Amino acid sequence: MSYTVVWFKRDLRLADHAPLAHAARQGPVLCLYVLEPSLWAQPDYALQHYLFLQESLRDLARALRHRGAELQLAIGEAPEVLARLHAAAPFHTLVSHEETGNGHTFERDKAVARWCVASGVVWREWPQHGVVRRLATRNVWHARWQAHMEAPLLPEPTHIEGRLLPWPTGRWPAGGAFGLADDAPPLRQHGGRNEGLLVLQAFLDERSRQYRGGISSPLGAPTACSRLSPYLALGCLSMREVVQATRARIGALQGPEDGRQCQGLAAFLSRLHWHCHFIQKLESEPELEFRNLHRGYDGLREAEWNEAHFAALRAGRTGWPMVDACVAMLRETGWLNFRMRAMLVSVAAYPLWLHWRPVGLWLARQFIDYEPGIHWSQMQMQAGTTGINTTRVYNPVKQACDHDPQGRFVRHWLPAMRRVPDAWLFEPWRMPADVQARCGVRVGENIPAPVVDLESATRAAKARVHALRARAEVREAKAAIVEKHGSRLRRAAPRKPAARNPARQQELDF
Repeated sequence: MSYTVVWFKRDLRLADHAPLAHAARQGPVLCLYVLEPSLWAQPDYALQHYLFLQESLRDLARALRHRGAELQLAIGEAPEVLARLHAAAPFHTLVSHEETGNGHTFERDKAVARWCVASGVVWREWPQHGVVRRLATRNVWHARWQAHMEAPLLPEPTHIEGRLLPWPTGRWPAGGAFGLADDAPPLRQHGGRNEGLLVLQAFLDERSRQYRGGISSPLGAPTACSRLSPYLALGCLSMREVVQATRARIGALQGPEDGRQCQGLAAFLSRLHWHCHFIQKLESEPELEFRNLHRGYDGLREAEWNEAHFAALRAGRTGWPMVDACVAMLRETGWLNFRMRAMLVSVAAYPLWLHWRPVGLWLARQFIDYEPGIHWSQMQMQAGTTGINTTRVYNPVKQACDHDPQGRFVRHWLPAMRRVPDAWLFEPWRMPADVQARCGVRVGENIPAPVVDLESATRAAKARVHALRARAEVREAKAAIVEKHGSRLRRAAPRKPAARNPARQQELDF
């Protein structure tokens, strides 16, 4: 008797899992995860992602076991694993979710599709988020997103007639087997659906009260932000269940004291829409992971790479305390709030004049919630190479004054700064020598000096970008990019959010 192979990729759950629900209704199922050495050799993945995956697969395996199936782990390249399995125990259908991953997984999926055609295996895929494959026009995207999010959640199968691999499964290899350095952040979030559900419930019940106004500062953001992004990135939670749980929570808030929480949850819903909006860009144009979205910006920074600037950024020794504190937090936790991420990219792209691609690879390894579609779209947007977005330049001194006015964040992550007086905390390079001597610090030694003059370097960088933007041929190419990737939602006049209408979306193309 034949069977169906459910290929788990970045959809590590049983709930709201269309491929698994379909396969379980058809008959015997082999639940397969392929651990691909070539994927873990890619420069955008790190040990923390591997450990988070391992924890998530343990949760998935336990859940499957309770329903009569065993998660089967195969080590190797996906086309070769499927070919070996088919030769030993032929199957008629392969099912999975569509994946918008990095360039490597895109090429791997094309190789799997070729193998399926050659082998007579039907490969059926279902949408995972609100991302639409082969989208003809952005004009219909919002309606498609809404329809997907409003569809009923698929229940977990109550019983699965599980099949086993026709060969013994080995032990889970350590990260070193794939060349992953032993540098996982000690305070990172842990993987698994159970962890994700706890984080979701805590956010909906309490932490969302601080969402509006709390997500910009690196002080409040660790608790004010949802912290759901790593669980969405690996599919421990489905986007649809998070959207529907959020809408249900808004509907349950009735008291006059609930207004702020309703506003926070409505703003959070807009970010969930934003999540899919940006992944759609990579789905529609995979090359944006590697090349400028607007090709008129080719050559802007590429030939002027400064390895010393990049080394200072990675080491957290740029000399700008807010930047260096953010790098220190990333190193320890694997997470940083959106505004501080944008500031890091802005500093890299403007005063340090670094091309976004190498910086993006480094940051992808730092972020526990690395999601290629969002990550590469944001890298280009903050670097100013999309051609359709306003230039975004974040001054790290201003960001510190605005979001860490008492210096608690900077002093927490940079111990040497605890001896610096408040007056010099965000610009320690301006401290007179006698002040440095009194507080026992020396700029250029235990506190790094800025690698460049912030004001003049930023001014020069902006001038170069704006001069390029002003060229007629660059302006003319903008229309095609807007047509293909631009949001169709329009920003309304500022007003109080309509918390009782969670379907209303705010402008998302920030």
